[in-house]
Amino acid sequence: MSTKCPFCESENTRSYLKLKDYFLSQEDFEIMECDNCKLLFTTPRPDKSVIGKYYKSEDYLSHNEHKKGLVPWIYNQVKKINVRNKYMIACGDLNKPHLLDFGCGVGDFLHYAQQKGCEIAGCDLSEDARRFASEKLGKTIVTPQEIFALPHSTFDLITMWHVLEHIDDLRFQTEQLHRLLKDDGRLVIAVPNYMSYDAQYYKDKWAAYDVPRHLNHFHKESLQNVFAGCFELESIHPMKWDAFYISMMSEKNIGEGNSFIKGILTGWKSNRKARKTGDFSSLIYVFRKI
Repeated sequence: MSTKCPFCESENTRSYLKLKDYFLSQEDFEIMECDNCKLLFTTPRPDKSVIGKYYKSEDYLSHNEHKKGLVPWIYNQVKKINVRNKYMIACGDLNKPHLLDFGCGVGDFLHYAQQKGCEIAGCDLSEDARRFASEKLGKTIVTPQEIFALPHSTFDLITMWHVLEHIDDLRFQTEQLHRLLKDDGRLVIAVPNYMSYDAQYYKDKWAAYDVPRHLNHFHKESLQNVFAGCFELESIHPMKWDAFYISMMSEKNIGEGNSFIKGILTGWKSNRKARKTGDFSSLIYVFRKI
């Protein structure tokens, strides 16, 4: 089991938290902290040949729009609101940009952007998600490898909505994002924030750790360190709805019942505290290529 930082390769790391995959496998994992770049990372990191099995569940909502029940219904209703908010933050002041949604899932954001007149492109590792998105958009969604084969300065804007935490080879992929963006192009990243109140409250039960699917765990400092020298941070925006959903899922990890009510209360408290600290459960970072 390697404890070397997967981004900066420093061996100056230490244990941050021991936890398990509450969502699916119940296997034990550990989160390490790098004292050099401040990244938190999951160990052991499943090999690419087996990581897919950790996504094989009908409850994995990011690729499931039709599951019945209260939580999936709420998830999908909030998703519609979030898509509009994401578009305004990422594209609102741009004139129909050439947009790449990296890790586009089933294509909800791209579909909205397409309706707004944007020239769109998308990629995803999941074959099922690519097929679903391609049918929805009337446009072929490709693999990340195919996107990386495109020439320099292809896109005005690249978005990654809760994707960066899943990426194994951070340094290579951040270099590719920089290469694919035009000069002064925009990169928009949304990730969970482990310094939020709900993360501190739920500790190892915090659903947004989601090991081993989430290989990386970010705070403002570590995320800026990852993009230092390539991108300049322009603004940070809260994703307030995430606090409620993540808290409800965290309550399910605890397993004491009333997860809906308890999650709503904790999510409300997390957002209230974040008004002072800025540490919302999830944050959107807007970077400019330099």
